[in-house]
Amino acid sequence: MQYRIAFLLAMRSATLAAGFVSPRAVAVVVGELSTSRGISSTKLNASTMKELAEKVLVNPKFPTEWPFSPEDFMRQDESDDTIFYDQPRLVYHIDDFAVDALTKYYAENLKEGDDVLDICSSWVSHYPKDFKGGKVVGLGMNEYELSQNKQLTSYDVKDLNSDCVFPYDDESFDKVTCVVSIDYLNQPRKVFDEIARVLRPGGECIISMSNRCFPTKAFRIWLQTNDLEHIFTVGSFFHFSGKFEPATCEDISPNPGRSDPLFIVKATKKKIN
Repeated sequence: MQYRIAFLLAMRSATLAAGFVSPRAVAVVVGELSTSRGISSTKLNASTMKELAEKVLVNPKFPTEWPFSPEDFMRQDESDDTIFYDQPRLVYHIDDFAVDALTKYYAENLKEGDDVLDICSSWVSHYPKDFKGGKVVGLGMNEYELSQNKQLTSYDVKDLNSDCVFPYDDESFDKVTCVVSIDYLNQPRKVFDEIARVLRPGGECIISMSNRCFPTKAFRIWLQTNDLEHIFTVGSFFHFSGKFEPATCEDISPNPGRSDPLFIVKATKKKIN
């Protein structure tokens, strides 16, 4: 309990340091579990939100121990995920403007020849059309969706909520990406350990996040927090793995207030001395 309180205080401190604190952060610290997500990115002007988002992971004060409880990662729908994801969904999960922004970001951050693993993958990975990777592997839930992803050189079907172990060798990828899906993984500590295991030293994990989700499958703490607190939470997942350099955030939202927000939280795997 003490580590949970420390985490909530640290999250509040980080958002205060960025110049922002949500009503929900204060409520939880004093013991009132609020369902409000506080102030969202759509209520702040573009320059303000970008500045706040990118400050959240600057010198954060994480607690000394993992602060989350199993209840934080419970979902409204705890039925077998294979049932929910059995039906193919060949649609974007963020709007076209956000898709374009993510593709442009990848164009600047994926290098020719990179071996890339896309977790929670589907029918599209949003990489640039001219990206020439090495092996580009998708790991996802729906085989038909994965089979339609023309950017993948191979794919594997697996439910990471039932078994978090990636079916790949140690240090076999240069990049790991995850597009607006981190909020569905209910064992993030194990997943981030696996991300670190399969990344080569100096490799990078790129997590993109928005405020869209399937609410019945997103874990509880995600639904109870706002955009800035999501950034802090994902940054903490990198931190508590102990295998990454400090995470950073970039706000690449294309049209704040008029289209979906988009945040990148990324970290580099520590190099072996």
